Amino acid sequence: MSNMTKYALEASLKKLLLQKPLDKVTINDLTSDCGISRMAFYYHFRDIYDLVEWICLEDATRALEGKKTYDSWQEGLKQIFEAVLENKTFVINVYHSVSREQIENYLYRLTYELIMDVVEEQAADVRIAEDEKKFIANFYKYSFVGIMLDWVKQGMKADYQDIVEKMSITVSGSVKNSIHNFLTKGRA
Repeated sequence: MSNMTKYALEASLKKLLLQKPLDKVTINDLTSDCGISRMAFYYHFRDIYDLVEWICLEDATRALEGKKTYDSWQEGLKQIFEAVLENKTFVINVYHSVSREQIENYLYRLTYELIMDVVEEQAADVRIAEDEKKFIANFYKYSFVGIMLDWVKQGMKADYQDIVEKMSITVSGSVKNSIHNFLTKGRA
C-alpha cells in the first residue's frame, strides 16, 4: 500500500504540472487529486520537493536498470534522455522552478552512478586509487549532465539519439585511456 500511495502522488503531481507551475502546486492540491489525507502525504514526504526528488530517483532507477556497463552505458544514457523526455512537462516545470538544483543533483547522481560502474569495470584488472576513479567519473559526469541540461534548457527539441551518438564518439576509449594515464603518471 505504501508504494501505491507514492505512485498515486507521483501521478497527481505530474497531472497537476500540466495545469500550473510547481511553485503553485499545494499539498492540498495533491491530496485532493489522488484522494489521500494530508497525514498520508506527510507520512511519506516532508514536502513537495521531497516528492519531486523521490520521483526523479524512481524514474532514474527504472531507466538505468541493467545498463551500467561499458558495452551498455550508451543505452543507459539513451534511457535517461528518454525518461526525461517522457516526463518533459514535469522536468521543465521543476527545472524552471525554485528546485532546479534538484534536477541537477538528480542528474549528477544518476550519471555518476552510470559512469562509476563503467570506470569500475574498466579498472577491474588494474590498481588505480579510489580517488582517481572518482575523479574520472566526476569529470565525465559534469560533461554529460552539462550537455543534458543544455538540451533541457533548449526545450528538448534536439534529437537525443544524435546527442548520445556524439557523446559516444567523443568518449569512445577515453575512460580506459584516463585510467591508463593515471596508472602511468608516476612512471614518466
